[in-house]
Amino acid sequence: MRKNLTIAIDGHSACGKSTVAKLLAKELDYIYIDSGAMYRAIAFFALDRDLAEGRTVDREGLVEELEKIDIGYKRIGESVSLYMNGIEVEPLIRNMRVSQVVSPVSTIPEVREKLVEIQRAIGKEGGVVMDGRDIGTVVFPHADLKIFLTASIEERGRRRWAELQQRGVELSMDEVINNLLERDLIDSQREVSPLMQAEDALLIDNSNLDVQQTLNRILALVEKLGS
Repeated sequence: MRKNLTIAIDGHSACGKSTVAKLLAKELDYIYIDSGAMYRAIAFFALDRDLAEGRTVDREGLVEELEKIDIGYKRIGESVSLYMNGIEVEPLIRNMRVSQVVSPVSTIPEVREKLVEIQRAIGKEGGVVMDGRDIGTVVFPHADLKIFLTASIEERGRRRWAELQQRGVELSMDEVINNLLERDLIDSQREVSPLMQAEDALLIDNSNLDVQQTLNRILALVEKLGS
């Protein structure tokens, strides 16, 4: 199999994109890039600078501050971690406060332009698995393999709720599902790089598939490319 494939995995929130993409990259010995984490990092920056709260973002203020943000991935041993301004931010961005503001932040054209440029630079040599919402349509429109991953809102809600419970975050199932539906709406209706399935992307509904089954299905598609 060619070692320089570019694999794009797009889809809805809480359908397991990041988990599957990370496992796929490990299986193929590729670099894994979680583009959603980059947008979460910008959202965290906005919250930290009092430029956002809840669903409200000071767009002009954030755009003025973008040049102060240095964001990228660093490989430490076998793991790759997301850093912003010299600080590993992964432990700081997986909470509901960031989740509430990440979609409004991601609608800002200047934010998307900055991150798309970074993402393209990381993946220009191939050998990368990247997941997000516009990877196959905008970031890597010529990706070797495009997957659009989805699941029912009930199943996505159950998965996200279980994830938050493990972190000690107490929210009702209704609150979790409402947040996911709101993110779906914002992401699919934004003017710049809306969430949508690329015409040549393969749809996988994993409502009734576990992580390993989803991974196996994608690996079978990868093998076909190399045959």
